[in-house]
Amino acid sequence: MELGLLILRAVAGLLLAAHGVQKVSFHLGGKGLEGGTEEFRRDGFRGGVLTALAAGTTQIGSGVLLTAGALTPLAAAGAIGTMTVALTVKWPHGLWVQNDGYEYPFFLIVAAAVLSSTGPGAWSVDAALGLLPWPGWWLAVAAILGVGGGLVARAVLHRSAKSRS
Repeated sequence: MELGLLILRAVAGLLLAAHGVQKVSFHLGGKGLEGGTEEFRRDGFRGGVLTALAAGTTQIGSGVLLTAGALTPLAAAGAIGTMTVALTVKWPHGLWVQNDGYEYPFFLIVAAAVLSSTGPGAWSVDAALGLLPWPGWWLAVAAILGVGGGLVARAVLHRSAKSRS
């Protein structure tokens, strides 16, 4: 079980962090902060550079924390929040990524939720600091903060189709 949790944390956390790096830099195939800003504008978001920075740094921080198994419920809430916003953008395209769907953000939401529910395992920073076991109710906290925060960010920052025309 410990190896499985480590692999899940490493894959989900590093993918999330790398996704954030792409939003704010030219690394890992990113188009720089300007490219990240343009992506958000194209998807109907206002806020420009600050929106791209907030999303990118939250993804990087949450991804690194998930990978390390550090402050796992907080990391899960950040991952769930940013990926909830992404899911709402991709929702009209359906599930599959081939059609620009929400498959990827959905997977990261589920992985983060699982880790907030199970805890990061014995091979983690949380375990080394004696913070484990996390009580099971942390899943509800991470889900409420993540989904709620993501939906609030979407409501505040996204322009309606009418206001974009």
